[in-house]
Amino acid sequence: MVERPSLRVLLLAGTLFVSASVGAKPAAPSYDLIIRGGTIYDGSGAPPVVGDVAIKGDRIVAVGKVAGRAKREVSAKGMAVAPGFINMLSWATESLIADPRSQSDIRQGVTLEVMGEGWSMGPLNATMKAQETERQGDIRYRIEWTSLGDYLTYLEKRGVSTNVASFVGAATVRVHELGEDDIDPTPEQLDRMKMLVRQAMNEGALGVGSSLIYAPGSYAETDELVALMTEAGKCGGMYISHMRSEGDRLEEAVDELIEIARRSGAPAEVYHLKMAGRSNWDKFAPVVKKIEAARAEGLRITTDMYTYTAGATGLDAAMPTWVQSGGLEAWIERLKDPAIRARVAAEMQKPGSDWENLYFGAGADKMILTGFKNPAMKYLTGKTLAEVATMRKKSPEETAMDLVIEDGSRVGTVYFLMSEDNVRKQIQLPWMSFGSDAASQSPEGVFLKSGAHPRTYGNFARLLGQYVREEKLISLEEAVRRLTTLPATNLGISERGALKPGYYADVVVFDPATVADRATFEKPHQYSVGMRDVFVNGVAVLKDGEHSGATPGRAVRGAGWNRCP
Repeated sequence: MVERPSLRVLLLAGTLFVSASVGAKPAAPSYDLIIRGGTIYDGSGAPPVVGDVAIKGDRIVAVGKVAGRAKREVSAKGMAVAPGFINMLSWATESLIADPRSQSDIRQGVTLEVMGEGWSMGPLNATMKAQETERQGDIRYRIEWTSLGDYLTYLEKRGVSTNVASFVGAATVRVHELGEDDIDPTPEQLDRMKMLVRQAMNEGALGVGSSLIYAPGSYAETDELVALMTEAGKCGGMYISHMRSEGDRLEEAVDELIEIARRSGAPAEVYHLKMAGRSNWDKFAPVVKKIEAARAEGLRITTDMYTYTAGATGLDAAMPTWVQSGGLEAWIERLKDPAIRARVAAEMQKPGSDWENLYFGAGADKMILTGFKNPAMKYLTGKTLAEVATMRKKSPEETAMDLVIEDGSRVGTVYFLMSEDNVRKQIQLPWMSFGSDAASQSPEGVFLKSGAHPRTYGNFARLLGQYVREEKLISLEEAVRRLTTLPATNLGISERGALKPGYYADVVVFDPATVADRATFEKPHQYSVGMRDVFVNGVAVLKDGEHSGATPGRAVRGAGWNRCP
């Protein structure tokens, strides 16, 4: 006869408890993890509530007051608990190959890297693979994929700490069929470009990304972009663009983006909205008015930004695009011709009539050189173009051309262009999300061979620390919404971007009283602080502020995945 466990009735502090005797078996844990007692910001923008988040496997299964037991419980008392952040503009395409831990972003709470600003890691042909291999800088790798879908699968199988997603690059599709010359596609070539977009959408691309100030992407006319975006729109994709101008022709560029959205029937987003160059700082109001009018019309137009007054690109943005036709190697050869050099120097000294002249917008003393390919040139890292010109006893224009020739690259450059007042006003726009426009790095190894923009290490923490906590421009719950649910909704990503039962367990735990950026332009390779725990697909990647080494990231694919005709 099996003896049943006796019951002991305990009367404690006026409350009746019934417990099994010592011989009873405890109930099995209901969950793998419970995050207990945190202040929950669920991503909706609603006021926070104190409660628990329960996780089983890779999913959130309960939010609120959670009973039961878990294999592991984490106290989040006094901490904020939120969905993982979405980096709307990531250049972690190569850095995740060099270091899959994604340290600089994970330590800010980023759990999804969204790539594809004009250029994507597929589709590639044999010529493109050879060119890209030759042009690689400090990070060297074998290109073991051909399509964009192959690349996403490559990262996932290799192991990455963050989730990854990508747009297909309009420039990539163009180069695949036309090369890097300034030419228009024939009807047959355009049909093949449209087919490549459909293929990428079927492989999980989020839409089409363009970057229209750089050659060869700048050679695409509006009709070409509409044609590509119409194909992506049929598959649930969106258009996202580094517009044709962010300075002197900013309003016209916004008009073009809205036209592409209207004609294609797809939503559109402005990459890193800005008013570049002092003479353009007063364009904030008319730009917002254009976007609000389009939204009132029923078009879904949104924007993203980084939280700094300087951008980062290359010296290609300091020279007219005609000299860059045919690609990097052709550009370098032209810069050796005295007549061409004289023409380029003259054009650099005035606003670009049909190109975006960041050299004119910033000035040589507001341009910091950050990335060289040639080891013999790396001693110039961190100096301004003006300083190097003085060292060489040449004009800044001549110096810029010489640097491109000697380095064999576009030379990474930071340009100080924006107004802090406009940064603050942009943060308060309800349809604004955030992207670093940078790789995800660590202050070690190959990454220390070059400088960096501090947004690499601080973009999201700077938002939460300086602009939310210190300046109170927006509430913390609104900031979390714009880091999570808003971008997930815009991208058409399901089951991510919110703390809801059934959603993937991308969860962050941070201290809102201490979260802050530490990276500066002088010392950019410094981690942000205040992020304590980060879970990606239910796996702890950051534990008590230290990386666990786990790589549970997955490829996150768009609405057209395996469904695009």
